[in-house]
Amino acid sequence: MADKLKTKYAVDTSLFDALVEQASGTGNELAVAEPRALKQRLLTPDDADMLFLTDTLARRLTEGHGEVVFEAGVDNGTSLDLSDDDIKTVTATLTAAADRPLVNAFVQLLYDSGADDTQPEGKKHARAIVEKTKPVSNGAARTVSYLVRRRPQRIEDMLEVRVAVVGNVDAGKSTMLGVLTQGALDDGRGLARLALFKHKHEVDTGRTSSVGMEILGFNKVDGAAVRHTDIHRKVGWDAVCQRSSKIVTFLDLAGHEKYLKTTVYGMAGSAPDYVMLMVAANAGVVGMAKEHLGLALALGIPVFVVVTKIDMCPPHVLDATLKQLSRILRSSGCRKLPVAVSDRKSVVMAASRFVGQRVCPVFQVSNVTGEGVGLLQTFLNILPLASCSAASLMPKSPTPASPIASEDEAPLRYDINEIFAVPYVGTVVSGHLSSGSVRVGDMVWLGPDYNGNFVATQVRGIHRKRAEVECGYQGQSVSLALRKISRSQVRKGMVLLRKDDHEVPPTATCTFEAEVVVLYHSTTITSRYQAMLHCGPVRQTAQVLCIRPADTDESTDQTALDKQRNALRTGDRARVLFQFIRHPEYITLGSRLVFREGRTKGVGKVVRVLSASEERNVMKQVKNGTMVVDQRIDAVQAETIQLKTSDPAEPKARKVPTLS
Repeated sequence: MADKLKTKYAVDTSLFDALVEQASGTGNELAVAEPRALKQRLLTPDDADMLFLTDTLARRLTEGHGEVVFEAGVDNGTSLDLSDDDIKTVTATLTAAADRPLVNAFVQLLYDSGADDTQPEGKKHARAIVEKTKPVSNGAARTVSYLVRRRPQRIEDMLEVRVAVVGNVDAGKSTMLGVLTQGALDDGRGLARLALFKHKHEVDTGRTSSVGMEILGFNKVDGAAVRHTDIHRKVGWDAVCQRSSKIVTFLDLAGHEKYLKTTVYGMAGSAPDYVMLMVAANAGVVGMAKEHLGLALALGIPVFVVVTKIDMCPPHVLDATLKQLSRILRSSGCRKLPVAVSDRKSVVMAASRFVGQRVCPVFQVSNVTGEGVGLLQTFLNILPLASCSAASLMPKSPTPASPIASEDEAPLRYDINEIFAVPYVGTVVSGHLSSGSVRVGDMVWLGPDYNGNFVATQVRGIHRKRAEVECGYQGQSVSLALRKISRSQVRKGMVLLRKDDHEVPPTATCTFEAEVVVLYHSTTITSRYQAMLHCGPVRQTAQVLCIRPADTDESTDQTALDKQRNALRTGDRARVLFQFIRHPEYITLGSRLVFREGRTKGVGKVVRVLSASEERNVMKQVKNGTMVVDQRIDAVQAETIQLKTSDPAEPKARKVPTLS
């Protein structure tokens, strides 16, 4: 880069030297010091070098929303030839730069290529999946990887990653979370999962039927795991948050087929950043595992795979499972590149390439022996934040009284997933901040109710992971206490919108248009077809009013409405006009949706939300027969027209059925 700048801005150096000599009387006093090499800056830093490293770390942390993986050992393709003592010096130098007030971060050594890491933690049968990294030869450069993460001053500034745990029944989902969050291995009979179950029938059957939630923290000193249960005592979530710089929130979803509705609602309404697909090594990718994988791909959520029960699985069965998994991930429907994670180097590479590329990391773990659990925990520690991270919206000098610039902030939208009636507090809602931020005392609109209306209320208090906070930011899951709102006034699927962003109450709608793709249907989908539709926190039955080609514009004139398709089959793409059956909902443009009915599945995106006047016009056209809603109605209308134009003495034409 420096050479390009010199070439672009080249000047006559002789003229410059002459001017300097004329002004100062000498030509040797302005000697420009050459910049020091990176190895010298790291091993023997002076004040200027420490300032350079501090500014570099601060800039990289800002770009990485509070955390970054820093690699040392190579400078512009040239090896630094670092020894063991040099590694210790480099670590001390980076730690000193990170401890400065401008950065206020800690440094954790993730991987050292010169250390003895030849024995992988994973099972040796990872060869069936390979896209493995070639081993480093003796002549290769020695590299080290560091994790640098800011120390949050408040719980509001703590980083958070949300991971949905899915997979077929008996794949070990709850047991895996129990081992990660409790810090104790399983006994082979489900001891680790008991603390995660909510209901008695879940304990009796060993199967999750609701959306469970657990957290795993990483501390502010060296990135070690922080759990709310250890061998000494049990601590609350608020104590875990006080000690943590980053929190991983696990959403434990059901694996049984009869709880698919709950699983779809958890993935669509809870807005997870990643999906952890659990596969039992002795069973393979069967049952609901394929359904959950397809749902994650349809919603555009990155997926990584954890193969469990490798301690009880014969080698040939494990090889067959890995080959089947590789074949499914590489298929045209998934188009993923499976990468076997078997050592710390592959963990760092998989995490750094996970989001931006088609990489799908594959772990092999045993909850009984603990094999591979450490690699999975390290991966969760360095897992990057989602692109819409809350850290990018936090104030640079976070204090409880520091205001946030409203002109630089997106409008508030808070999706409600759970409702509670807390004694002496009132109505408390739990959900996810899709955009904007919320503070204690904010006036908000709550709705829509069953009539499509919004009511004004005030935020009395905010809790994040059971700890009281002053504000919440985009991407965080928080609970809000609402003033003068009863439990009966709130339902799942409602939203909170800031009153300052909407001078008049917002409007809800029953009718909207979406561009959809039918993933599977046994026969055909026509008008009047009804299915359960999931769109964010919204879960309601909707019917199809009309089907149009995907290339039709958004106009509602008669010419466009006549360009209808008769039916949709598996793999078809079209623009579909949906109408909710029961009550209006708050739908925004660009929202992803999933509709299902039995084995029928489809995905889409909202492209148009009809206003009240447009909705009345469309329904009028449907009822008058102007918009054809069914092939059978079309045939009856043609027969009616023929009868009306015939002899008056003939019998009167029967009434055309219309949509009620």
